[in-house]
Amino acid sequence: MKTTIDLTQFAPSQELDLHERVGSLPNVLSQRTRELKGRIANAKAVTSLCCYCAVGCSLLAYVSDDGTLLDVEGNPESPINRGHLCPKGSAIFGFTMNDQRWTTVKYRAPYSDRYEERPLEWALERIAQLVKETREKTFAREWTNPDTGEKRRVNHTLGIASLGGATFGIEENYMLGKLMHSLGVVSIENQARI
Repeated sequence: MKTTIDLTQFAPSQELDLHERVGSLPNVLSQRTRELKGRIANAKAVTSLCCYCAVGCSLLAYVSDDGTLLDVEGNPESPINRGHLCPKGSAIFGFTMNDQRWTTVKYRAPYSDRYEERPLEWALERIAQLVKETREKTFAREWTNPDTGEKRRVNHTLGIASLGGATFGIEENYMLGKLMHSLGVVSIENQARI
């Protein structure tokens, strides 16, 4: 007794062309549908890295001739992620191309209930002033052991902490770490590791 069914007997006698038939039925395509092309049809695929964590998943970022980002997907040639991305990595395109994303400096003064737009130069200068001021107030060259009275050189500040962002690129996190170490900051952490 035969327990399997030979499905080839139901196929049309002529050879199947997937563009012209769907199963045994004709594939009815309009002229417009025939002319449609994918968003990334003529795009250049640029290999990149996901910025969210320390795994280092490889991405393919598709860009147009004018440099506009069109799509992001996992790189199937990567031995690390083999083309797969986690939910954060999959959202990189939406994060980057989001029209609701702030692209200017927003400043909220102490005790204020609203943000003001400020120039980038003003914000960088303000940050530099506050970091310098805090470091000068809290910098310790030596530490004295309370039990033995022995002095030890420490050259650090406990008044500044750094939390690197998971949306930073690898290079940005590297530079942030170098900057914080050079300032003598001890409390250095990264959101990607947490």
